[in-house]
Amino acid sequence: MSDATAGRAAKAHRHRSLLERLTAFIFREPENREQLLELLSDAHGRNLLDADALSMIEGVLQVSELRARDLMIPRAQMDVIDIDEPVESWMPHVIETGHSRFPVIEGSRDHVIGILLAKDLLRYYTEHELDARAMLRPAVFIPESKPLNVLLRDFRSKRNHIAIVVDEYGGVAGMITIEDVLEQIVGDIDDEYDFDEQDENIIAEADGSFRVKALTGIEQFNASFGTSYPESDFNTIGGLVTDAFGRVPRRGDAIDIDGIRFEVLRADARQAQLFHIARVPRTLAREFADREAGQHA
Repeated sequence: MSDATAGRAAKAHRHRSLLERLTAFIFREPENREQLLELLSDAHGRNLLDADALSMIEGVLQVSELRARDLMIPRAQMDVIDIDEPVESWMPHVIETGHSRFPVIEGSRDHVIGILLAKDLLRYYTEHELDARAMLRPAVFIPESKPLNVLLRDFRSKRNHIAIVVDEYGGVAGMITIEDVLEQIVGDIDDEYDFDEQDENIIAEADGSFRVKALTGIEQFNASFGTSYPESDFNTIGGLVTDAFGRVPRRGDAIDIDGIRFEVLRADARQAQLFHIARVPRTLAREFADREAGQHA
């Protein structure tokens, strides 16, 4: 082969179309999920997939393996409306949380009678009397074991945005929204009630507690709370808390670390994203430390 011919062949190889490269990639059939992820990672390394596309594909694969119980908001963390209480008593809570939909209970969290849309409550400011019960939408109940990919398909086909998760005995275990499932695929979806500015990693609450992003640096956290968490092992407070759990924490999980209680407000299958922070009273912290010491004596 002449040098000219070889040069043309090399140039043609370099300028293969994206379709040809993708075809060559696809024909390397993986035999299991690990090999598929390896091929996807290789495709990213060869610039066939950008980082966002790779992350979303990985999220889709994870969704196919997760169940409703893995992403649901636990029963105790649900923001609900009790239909037996007057509107004036729960309306401030509706405004404060900023949710678009609320499960409505009657007497007990196990007795969910419907879903109330926040936009329907605008009538509260225009009408003298408000019949909240008449505005309820039907609640959808699903088992804890429902696969997330099936749930997402149901959300889309039935144009539903929220489902109540029940355990094997029929009691309410929690709730899950379409946003929870989509965030597992595309990452965190911020809305107007989220905070994302660099100087807003730590937000003070009215009761003296705080909301803290998991990506907050250890140095910033120590400076804000007077703690002395080591900066050599982890860069972020999320890394420190995850290590303390020994696993990726789930929403609703809580742990005490040196007098600070970390409660997970938001997380996906890969990482914690947002914490509720409160100081543990020194007497309780001391009792906890003494109890731990006694158990290991």
